[in-house]
Amino acid sequence: MPTGVAIRDVRTQLFDAADRILLRDGPSALTSRAVTTEAGCAKGVLHRHFDDFDDFLAGYVLDRIDRLDSQAAALRRSAGTGTVADNLATALAALFGSVAVAIVALVTFRDELRARLRQTWPAGVPVLTEAAVMFGEYLGEERALGRIAADADVETLGYTLIGAGHLLFADRTGDRPDSAAVHRLVTTAIASALRTPGR
Repeated sequence: MPTGVAIRDVRTQLFDAADRILLRDGPSALTSRAVTTEAGCAKGVLHRHFDDFDDFLAGYVLDRIDRLDSQAAALRRSAGTGTVADNLATALAALFGSVAVAIVALVTFRDELRARLRQTWPAGVPVLTEAAVMFGEYLGEERALGRIAADADVETLGYTLIGAGHLLFADRTGDRPDSAAVHRLVTTAIASALRTPGR
């Protein structure tokens, strides 16, 4: 790209390029040159907007965490509609159909990135921790509506669903789990907490 030509919304362009590389080639392929080539811009563009490549990666991961806010709001709004298992299975498949699994691999792969993220993310695994909170909050809404048992530990259920979901979807090179497998995981995880009508 010629010098002096403005790129609109550079961060979005670069972050979207990182998504494509991660999903296609995995974390080992994610380099500054690969990102700028994928984004169709000069390598210097990335370094004008970020201190170094790990600064870029930290910004990228935190941006993808922020994107969970809209998913969390949509899941909470579904409380009281449909079935609890269907709502959770749909949300779980959407979460792991996104770049979330690849981001977990990226954070595991790069020590410096983990160190930088610790400055703003003191515990847990970015994306998965936020997703577990999202599921726990949704289950709390369903508990308030009487569709989940009053004594259910919704926080632990949220972490259980995310942990089990991560294992189910972890192999990014294999076939994606089908909807029946995701639904079976969810119904098994919440079986003891789920209240049925009339109980």
